[in-house]
Amino acid sequence: MGGTVLALAGGCGRTGGPSPVIPSVPAGDERLEQRFSSARGRTVDFWTAVPAGHGDGRGLPVCLILHGGSKQPADFSGLGLGRFLTDAVRRGAPPFVLAGAGGDRLAWRPRGGDDPQWMVRQELPAWCTDRGFDTTRLAAWGWSMGGAGALLLASTFPGFVRSVAAFSPAVTAGDVVFDGLERVGRLPVGLWCGKDDALYDDVRTLWASLPVPPRAGGFGPGDHNFAYWSTRIPDAFDFVASTLT
Repeated sequence: MGGTVLALAGGCGRTGGPSPVIPSVPAGDERLEQRFSSARGRTVDFWTAVPAGHGDGRGLPVCLILHGGSKQPADFSGLGLGRFLTDAVRRGAPPFVLAGAGGDRLAWRPRGGDDPQWMVRQELPAWCTDRGFDTTRLAAWGWSMGGAGALLLASTFPGFVRSVAAFSPAVTAGDVVFDGLERVGRLPVGLWCGKDDALYDDVRTLWASLPVPPRAGGFGPGDHNFAYWSTRIPDAFDFVASTLT
């Protein structure tokens, strides 16, 4: 990530340590709205970001965000996601839009009458279409619980997304995510995890279990927090952009 960075305020890490950083570039059109989700049976937050200089994002492809257990869409602006998006485009990535909705702590799986996975599959694209985004070109990105959810989404609905980027996906041996990897097929996957993360060994097993090696990603110093993930967002956004063109 080139250029000046700013410390990201607020507690974002599971175990403290270094503060996350965000690029010192402006966010574009960011919006936090409320939409009723029939899949979830409740009103949820719906957050979108367009890179600066691209107006309201009409016609741009979309990267769907599946958040981790400790964050919700209302946190996304504070995490600097809109600024990371602008930074990626200014560094040469083809422009795209970020969009995410609240899935609470259900691991992006159906539970009783509450189905956040179907919300992402069916309703989130419809809300993006309402905004004029190009939902024929979709990718999915998530961290922790959301990283596992993004992989599960791709295996449950083959062909729905063009790529998946997963940070430190919350998986363990025997998890249903592993059961669906064959259905991921040759879908481009980016997979990142810190070597100090308690999930490190499981994510390495996941890496080795994919039908084809990840197109992007790797392992390096870092824990299960945004201090680490913020250093990987530029690579992830470059990867996502390359799959949406």
